[in-house]
This record gives sequence, structure tokens and C-alpha cells, in this order.
Amino acid sequence: MSKVVLLDGGMGQELIHRSKYKPHPMWSAKVLLEEPDLVEDVHYDYILAGAKVITLNNYSCTPERLERDGSLDMFKKLQEKAIYVAKRARDRAKNSSEIKLAGCLPPLYASYKPENTPDFEESVLRYERIAEVQVDHVDILICETMSSIKELKAAGKVASKSDKPAWVSGSVSDQDGSFLRSGENLVDGVTELSKLSIDAVLLNCSFPESIATGLKILKTLNLPFGAYPNRFKSIDKLDAGGTVDVLEAREDLDEDNYAKTACDWVNDGAVIVGGCCEIGPKYINALRNALQENGHKIVSELK
Repeated sequence: MSKVVLLDGGMGQELIHRSKYKPHPMWSAKVLLEEPDLVEDVHYDYILAGAKVITLNNYSCTPERLERDGSLDMFKKLQEKAIYVAKRARDRAKNSSEIKLAGCLPPLYASYKPENTPDFEESVLRYERIAEVQVDHVDILICETMSSIKELKAAGKVASKSDKPAWVSGSVSDQDGSFLRSGENLVDGVTELSKLSIDAVLLNCSFPESIATGLKILKTLNLPFGAYPNRFKSIDKLDAGGTVDVLEAREDLDEDNYAKTACDWVNDGAVIVGGCCEIGPKYINALRNALQENGHKIVSELK
């Protein structure tokens, strides 16, 4: 029997499916302001599905994205709103003491577009600004959808300096999971992360098939590892500042196939699993059931 941390699933796509408004480049920020109860309900539905870790809905609330698509003055208010809403969802749960909150250090400008990332030192300063608002309110800091070595290092450096567990998650090529989306070798990124005080290394927001390749590389790091894939057909249509409604969900990855795939990763040593874009509460529930049927114990933290 393995102990496995079960993460939540994707937030942005789930909100698109539930919201009465059209998608916006600042989608998670806009919904936080206009439909905070909807965000809370999605968090809560993931908890009911079995997730032990829920991630703040602050993915698009970076200063860089706000300056481009919204208002930079809203940065702190939005971060605090994301924290407040996640806490409300956790407090609704009967097992609230078991639920951990994860802060999020996302790509600064856009997902899958590492060429837009500032230089390393500037990226560190900008991630410090985000972490400073979150760190006293969360149990974990997750650096997610990091598509280049520079992003991995910058966000990882900031997260590892806090007193909270630091989890760093890369996003790999959908054509070959041994490469980051930047075209750099994943093994080189893993080597750089090994120089930091990282508590877990993951892969996210990529095809499950490419993640399976990448996990073989993560396993060599001798750190807790895991993954949370997306269910997109392709990310090619998404531009910086665009809206994710241009992307289509795969129909060949149903709840049972997803759960079996993630269980295979656990059987091969992964200790953290969950979902990203288009992996909703039904998928997390299916994974929870599959993990338990296979004799694994679902926990909320690594020990």
C-alpha cells in the first residue's frame, strides 16, 4: 500500500463550463470578482470528490497579466480574494482539518509561452511578490506549468526559500515528454531543481502520454514526484492573452481511463496525483475510488 496525495483538478475550464459569462483573458480574476460563490463551489466539489489539496484560484492574477489585460492595482485584492474563497470552501467540509491549501506560482505572462518570461533575476523578484501575499495563508507552494528551465529555477528558488513545502511542476512537450515546452531537455531542468531545496517535483498540464515519459526522468531525482495532466486535444491555438475556450477537450480520455493511467503512475512510484485543465470533479472522484480499490491510502501531505 502506498500513501498518495490527491490533488484537485482544473479550475479555469470548470469555471467556463459553469459560468454565465463569456471567457476573458483574465478569466480566474474576473470570476473571483463577479462570481466568487462559483469558485468556492468548484473548490468544494473537488473536496467532495476526494481531493486533499486544493489550489488557490489565482493563476491569472500575476502583476504581468493584470498590467496587460486588467488593472495592476487589483493584484493584492485578487490574491487575497482567492485565499478567502478557498478557505471558505475548506471550512464547509466535514473533514476540513485534512484539507490543505496550495498557493500557486504560475507562468508570469502566459501558459506554454516561456519565450515571454523575463530574465532570471527579474522573474525571481516577481515571484517573490506573489509568494509574499500567499505564504502565511497556505500549507504548500506549488510552482506549476513551468515550461522552461528558467521558469523552473526562478519559481523554485522563491518557493524553496519559504517555510512551506515547495513543489515544482514542469509542463512538457505533448510530442515528447522528455522535453519541456521550451524545447530544453527535461533532464537538464531536473538537474537544476536538484540544486534547490525542493520537496516534490511534478509534471502538469500536458498529455498523459507525454507525462508518462517525463515521469521516468523525474524518478531519477530521488524526490517525491507525481503529475496532474490536462485533457486538451492540443494547446496550439492558445496565444498569450487569449482565452482557453479556443481549446477542445479530448473525448478518448474518460474518467476510468484517466484513473487507470494515474494509478499506473502511482504503482510506478508517484506519490502525488490530480488533474489540470478539463479534469473535473468526476475525474478526481474516479481517481479517488481507483486508488482506494488498489489499496492505496489517500493523504493530504508528504511525510
